[in-house]
Amino acid sequence: MTLLARLASDVQLMFRRPPRQQYGAICYRVKKKSGDVEVLLLTSRDTGRWVIPKGWPMNGKCAHEVAAQEALEEAGVRGTVETETLGAYTYPKMLRDGVQVICKVQVYALEVTDMAKNFKEKGERTIEWVSFDEAAGRVHEPELRRLFLAFKQKLTDRLAVKAVKQIPAAKQISAK
Repeated sequence: MTLLARLASDVQLMFRRPPRQQYGAICYRVKKKSGDVEVLLLTSRDTGRWVIPKGWPMNGKCAHEVAAQEALEEAGVRGTVETETLGAYTYPKMLRDGVQVICKVQVYALEVTDMAKNFKEKGERTIEWVSFDEAAGRVHEPELRRLFLAFKQKLTDRLAVKAVKQIPAAKQISAK
């Protein structure tokens, strides 16, 4: 490697920015009558593409707490947020000053138990409840698509185990 090529490589490494960290939530609800699961999508304020609630770190809040706070501010939903991450995805974000940065979003599951009538960004976004497959089809980021589908499987397995535990023991024995 020539000295000039080596210098060029070092300069590129010096100016490469690490991804900016954000935290987000896949918000879901289980319909009482049918047992169907729906997930929440909302539109971004700038481009109108389908996204999940997400935002920047907040002083004094853990990552999963930030995800829950963003879900409330952006979509008006409250619930139980898991402390273990589902995974992460990256996307390009245009900042107000015109600079484009790569953001890495750590994603947490949030089971929605309540929806607020009024919330910070009400009227600034479109909010829809859809199936996992519909959500995976609407989002642009392949990694987020995979997170939706992986969480669908995890939740399906979790709900199946829960259903088996709710069957009385006598019925479980007679079924064998």
